[in-house]
Amino acid sequence: MDWHLRLLLSLLVVFAAEATTTKHMKDFIRAVESIEAVNPGLQMLDVVKGLRKAAGFETDLIKRYLGDLSDAHDLVADPSVTSYVSEVINHSLSELGKEKGVVLTLDGSNVALAPMLLGLEAGLQSTVQALYPLIFTDNLVASFLHHVHNEQTTVPFGTKGFWDSISSPKVYTLSDLPSLATDALITGGIDGFILGSEVSTSNHLERSLSDLLKSYYSHQPDAAGLDASPRLISQKRRMNFKKLVSFSLLKSQMVQALTVRRNLNESERKRLDDVMNEGFDQFVHVYAVCPKIVTRSQWGAAAFIGSPSYLSLPVPYLFIHHTYQPSKPCTTFDQCASDMRSMQRYHQQSNGWSDIGYSFVAGSDGSMYEGRGWNWVGAHTSGYNSKGYGVCFIGDYTSTLPIRSALDMVRYDFTSCAINGGRLSSYYNLYGHRQASSTDCPGNSLYREIQNWANWESYLP
Repeated sequence: MDWHLRLLLSLLVVFAAEATTTKHMKDFIRAVESIEAVNPGLQMLDVVKGLRKAAGFETDLIKRYLGDLSDAHDLVADPSVTSYVSEVINHSLSELGKEKGVVLTLDGSNVALAPMLLGLEAGLQSTVQALYPLIFTDNLVASFLHHVHNEQTTVPFGTKGFWDSISSPKVYTLSDLPSLATDALITGGIDGFILGSEVSTSNHLERSLSDLLKSYYSHQPDAAGLDASPRLISQKRRMNFKKLVSFSLLKSQMVQALTVRRNLNESERKRLDDVMNEGFDQFVHVYAVCPKIVTRSQWGAAAFIGSPSYLSLPVPYLFIHHTYQPSKPCTTFDQCASDMRSMQRYHQQSNGWSDIGYSFVAGSDGSMYEGRGWNWVGAHTSGYNSKGYGVCFIGDYTSTLPIRSALDMVRYDFTSCAINGGRLSSYYNLYGHRQASSTDCPGNSLYREIQNWANWESYLP
């Protein structure tokens, strides 16, 4: 039996058993592998365009920048694979808040495949000028305009969601009012921008699409975490995005796109200008200033017991903790999410608390995890819960430190995010947990470290 056929059959057996009902990036990559196996000799651009043709994904905007699909290959593929590819590439939102065309990635991100693949195609065609309009400009402007006309039932952009199952994702549901530019579309766009920029400047002619996607989305950090990881991985998307993007160019394109919309009256145009300016600043804040924050629904939190009390913002204090138990840092989304659920169960069932005590938790996987969040009073520092945030590093830092990227995420990214968002006073004071309670927390090594951070104070009033 020809080796291509043997490989195809083995891939199809696995694919038919798993990928046809799950929406995980590894399943999409497996589908791409099966297509590449029976379409040998195609370059990456051929496969990307062939996938788009198989999915029937073509708009006037795409034609303007990437041309039509008349020269795209008709990919040979099993019908079940073709059906799956079409389902996960075509993006849509239902009235019930179901978002299709989204997959869960190994780092816990939710990625719309369409903008990611468009970015890749633009880069492979060396049409990098198309990255902004194809991925961001048109989508954000449409979302802002839609919000102006539906302010009571939508948000300007960035609606997040959650899966019915983290281990076997099938249905993705929005967790807030909808927007046309959802968080999954923006995240997929950021990945498309990064990957498109990469392939436009590097020699990837001999590389397969599945290999590129695996290297980007399937990296599993070792004990050294992100500090020892490659540059081009999804866990580092925000760092890479900030280095590549020109926010001034993006905003100028959005302003230009607004000028051609002549079907607005003066009042609507002024409101749209206000929404766009406020929305654009918030877009930069969320995706370039703040660290990636995994929401409660995304890590599988249980419900708060009772009713939460609310903080008066901005708060003046920030307290640093370590978990002690779990004693090991978490370096993957699955491990960090599991640790979050374990800590929440302990706090609720053993301590008798309403919820996990911390405001936010820092993993060594490149993400912050929402505990009680920005608005709810926590249970982290006795006597100061209503006056500050408690941020906890997963791990025991009695004699060692968190990895540098985790320290910097809290020291710089989280504090900038909190201050710029009006949640933490710009004159805040920073303390270790032991300064407020009789405890070794946050561990001797970490406590020594934070004494070198800006805003640390020796005196706690």
